[in-house]
Amino acid sequence: MSWIEAIILGIVQGLTEFLPVSSSGHLAIGKALFGIETADLSFEVAVHAATVLATIVVFWKDIVKLLQGLFQFKMNPETRYLLLILLSMVPVFVVGMFFKDQVESIFGSGLLVVGFALIVTAFLLFLSETLAARRGGEGGPVTWKSALWMGLAQAVAVIPGLSRSGSTIATGLLCGVKKEEVTRFSFLMVLVPILGEAFLDVVGGDFAASSIGVLPLVLGFVAAFFSGLFACRFMIAIVKQAKLRWFALYCAIVGLACIISTLF
Repeated sequence: MSWIEAIILGIVQGLTEFLPVSSSGHLAIGKALFGIETADLSFEVAVHAATVLATIVVFWKDIVKLLQGLFQFKMNPETRYLLLILLSMVPVFVVGMFFKDQVESIFGSGLLVVGFALIVTAFLLFLSETLAARRGGEGGPVTWKSALWMGLAQAVAVIPGLSRSGSTIATGLLCGVKKEEVTRFSFLMVLVPILGEAFLDVVGGDFAASSIGVLPLVLGFVAAFFSGLFACRFMIAIVKQAKLRWFALYCAIVGLACIISTLF
């Protein structure tokens, strides 16, 4: 991977992580276009960690408020919210602990899987927005049930092409969660899993042993961080205006293109 390819893929990751179009799917498409063939996932981990840091920058006031509530050492709205986030992390923790090899093999399965997964993403986005519109845009807070369902959606969304933010936001909307609430929760629930994965890779020496090289990893990280800052703020505004159907159309078109390019 060259330095310019790393920057371009980092920008792609940053823009698509917070938009419901699957960052992992777009990274797979980008690698295919550049002719990059490697089973090394250290670049994916690095750029995902960068977008998580971008999330922390955007939501730092919310995070500080949650931590202040937690360290009061009593049940309050902040502590309850953190417990909801903890519950949402259980499914992806199970997948990461017991099915890591299977997940890594999926990333090398080609654009056919990405194409079908993008079409599933398109269906989820369209369905969730349609049902939310029928409710008149009304919704409630995140509940224990909706947090668990969003966590399950996040765990399934390890499939490249199945958008993590799209799946969790769509699931939350289908569970009746208010649009602003579901967006905020979707972005915060991914912080610990991604940073934890990056930490384990550093401690385990995966980054040091990466075949990609230090410079591409650093450049990809920086590009993903700054593009992620923009996309995170943009996505919040998009969800509030309930314009997910356009992303659904985009995912359907790109998904079909992936399938057609693979089969023909």
